[in-house]
Amino acid sequence: MTSSKSTTAARNPGVKTSLIAAGSRGSRLGPWPVVVLCLLIAAFSLLPLGFVAAATVNAGWDTIVKLVFRPRVGELLLNTASLVLITVPICVVIGVGGAWLVERTSLAGNKAWAVILAAPLAIPAFVNSYAWISADPTLGGIFGGVLISVLSYFPLVYIPVAAVLSRLDPALEQSAASLGLGPWKVFFRVVLPQLRLAAAGGALLVSLHLLAEYGAFAMIAFDTFTTAIYDQFRSTFNGAAANMLASVLVLFCLLLLLAESRSRGSARYARVGAGAQSNPGRLRLGLYQVPAQLALVAVSILALGVPLWHVGRWLIAGGSAVWERDDLLNALVQTLGYGLAGAVLTTVLAFPLAYLVIRHPGPISKPLEAVNYISSSMPGIVVALALVTITVHNVPAIYQTSLVLVGAYALLFMPRALVNLRAGLAQAPRELDEAAQALGKPPLIAFLRVTLRLAAPAAAGGAALVFLGVVNELTATLLLAPNGTRTLATQFWALSSEIDYMGAAPYALLMIVLSAPMTYLLFVQSKKAAGQ
Repeated sequence: MTSSKSTTAARNPGVKTSLIAAGSRGSRLGPWPVVVLCLLIAAFSLLPLGFVAAATVNAGWDTIVKLVFRPRVGELLLNTASLVLITVPICVVIGVGGAWLVERTSLAGNKAWAVILAAPLAIPAFVNSYAWISADPTLGGIFGGVLISVLSYFPLVYIPVAAVLSRLDPALEQSAASLGLGPWKVFFRVVLPQLRLAAAGGALLVSLHLLAEYGAFAMIAFDTFTTAIYDQFRSTFNGAAANMLASVLVLFCLLLLLAESRSRGSARYARVGAGAQSNPGRLRLGLYQVPAQLALVAVSILALGVPLWHVGRWLIAGGSAVWERDDLLNALVQTLGYGLAGAVLTTVLAFPLAYLVIRHPGPISKPLEAVNYISSSMPGIVVALALVTITVHNVPAIYQTSLVLVGAYALLFMPRALVNLRAGLAQAPRELDEAAQALGKPPLIAFLRVTLRLAAPAAAGGAALVFLGVVNELTATLLLAPNGTRTLATQFWALSSEIDYMGAAPYALLMIVLSAPMTYLLFVQSKKAAGQ
């Protein structure tokens, strides 16, 4: 019967079209195996949130009041909130200002600056902290936390804003200019509102990184919720105090997600058609060329020059001996192994959901996608605490195994793969897949030969970004890694905590070297995504 339908469809395009349409109507929610798989992945993604909710309920109101409403929590809340409220606006100013200079002005060397301003993302925040402590051992407090955070995370705003600016339809700006508005008024009234989504998204990423960061703040002795949770865990293992702090931290994350969602508003940012084909005019800087160059040089020196200089200084001071450590090669191999395993698992888990969202958007796919984004916004310390508790009490056989650690990486970095896969699948027309099925190819074969091939570059890009996250991940690895595990991040942390800065330098350099090409890939992918 199937063969007859296929033959008829091949000879009669009208029949083929009706078959495809019928198939689309019959699979409104998506193929049931894919839906079931996505439900299972969503349930896995909800483990950290479920752990926090269960820990809060089980603690009881009296314990909650005792452990949450106390001066120590107020101090941590003040530190963390101050860090976010000061750091995020500075990152937005630097990110938007840098992107505008690179993409919309006559800045000399703008192509080089475009890459340089994204490059600090290749240096882990805790390596940045290590470098600044080397430069100024007295650095600490809110000033030290803001300094290191801004220099580490402003590219998270710069990259998406620069991508949007590079693809922004210049017709609106040209119309505003023709009405007599000067360049500055055009920027503030026309361009800046169109950057709101990109800037708000970048600000959210900066905020979530601030809430999740442990190593950078622990190194300068600046207490946040994450550092306090880790200290509590180390002293009391899975104690109620650590769980309650985790609950407050998760609530903080959810409030940030809600604030970012509200900031989007209801305005439309899409355009119909390709927009103007001409390139937007670049504002001539004139006398401002020198101040602009000096500002970018200053940011680059602080964000790139200081860490690279001090890593190089410690390498030179240590001589060849620092490269002869027995565990250096082992740490590199294990980092590559965990990075590849995390990248493959995360990409495989993200694929069914991306397929469902793009090919069968509807009442099931959108909530499932939202679940993964919310769960992945949880800090690494919360994810680690959840997996420790669940494995110890329910599946002790896998406690502190590589399986659990790689699973944590998948929970933390799912959006990196999901966003790329969504873009890749959107570029693979479903009509090609359906046409292959109408010509007699089984659905799985049609998917492998058509859709998977077209989406492969996006899948590789997503996997590379997950790899970048795994290489630089510290907190979850410290809590979940099996005994004997030595990654570049954990070995760097162990040596720098012992004030062995010379011994830690090779690990810092290798992390930067591994991260640099992935950071460039993120920059390129963002540019491509903005043009879709």
